[in-house]
Amino acid sequence: MTCEKVVIREDTVTHGATNEKTNKNEILTAGTTHHQFLKDAEKQPEGDKSIAHSRAAPSATAPVSLTAKLSSLLPKLKLEMIAIGLASILGGIFIWHVATLYNVNYFINFENIPAPLEVGSAFLTHAADTEFHTHILVSLRRIAIAYSLAVVSGIVVGLLVGRSRFARAAVLPYIEIIRPIPAVAWIPLAILMWPTEESSIIYITFLGALFPIILNTVHGVEQTPEVLVRAALSLGAARLKVFWHVVLPAALPSIGAGLAIGMGVSWFSLLAGEIISGQYGIGYFTWNAYSLINYPDIIVGMLIIGGLGSLSTYLIRVVMAPALRWKKSTR
Repeated sequence: MTCEKVVIREDTVTHGATNEKTNKNEILTAGTTHHQFLKDAEKQPEGDKSIAHSRAAPSATAPVSLTAKLSSLLPKLKLEMIAIGLASILGGIFIWHVATLYNVNYFINFENIPAPLEVGSAFLTHAADTEFHTHILVSLRRIAIAYSLAVVSGIVVGLLVGRSRFARAAVLPYIEIIRPIPAVAWIPLAILMWPTEESSIIYITFLGALFPIILNTVHGVEQTPEVLVRAALSLGAARLKVFWHVVLPAALPSIGAGLAIGMGVSWFSLLAGEIISGQYGIGYFTWNAYSLINYPDIIVGMLIIGGLGSLSTYLIRVVMAPALRWKKSTR
């Protein structure tokens, strides 16, 4: 029995030693092969090197290639959206052309509507006219003054109403009463209140932009998580710092929406004022064309209003984009 055990142990030891040698040989062989592979890769041209490295470390390059693919797709998606938008506009112009060409009169009457070519010809004529440039510049100046005043006043009042119960009780009733009054209804009173027509038009434009900014600012302040405010206060932050570093950033998305809406409403209010009491401006130009039964000029004025309104709203979004980067990073 003892001899058998000794023989078994010797066989076991011999077998273990053999396995150990085999494993060592496999490791050395693998290491030599990998080393030789890298040497061959260094001798290869640049194109082959990238292939060799990609084979040697596939896990390191996989995320990079995925990111590169996604980044290359983004411009394509933007171009597709732009192409769809342009195709939609061209389709609308084509429908307009067909409706005027065949004098469509089905619920909507196109018999007296000028064709796109007539409107384009009128636009090119006015594009070289300095008086037309004056109309545009006057409207832009009024918008700039009225909208700037509305932004400052609207954000300040909105922040106070959103955080102060006293300010809410004192100011909000006035806002809710005055807000539904249309801009046209303010024109007679504005002429009586202000010494010049220019100031009355700016006042009407200011009112149009003010209320969307106030209400969206109030909404943004109310949506601020109270947990964040309490956490900042419990960590020893002063109320002013909490207001500046917690409440205001949380309200910025809603404030940005209010600024964009306010810009659109300010153009509507401006045109109402210019039509009734102005002597210059795009609104006056459009109304004067209607009085002279110059239909192509009416559409030219409308298109200029739409283009300037869209451009100004886009600029507001561009200006607000850096302040809202944190929102994109949290999605």
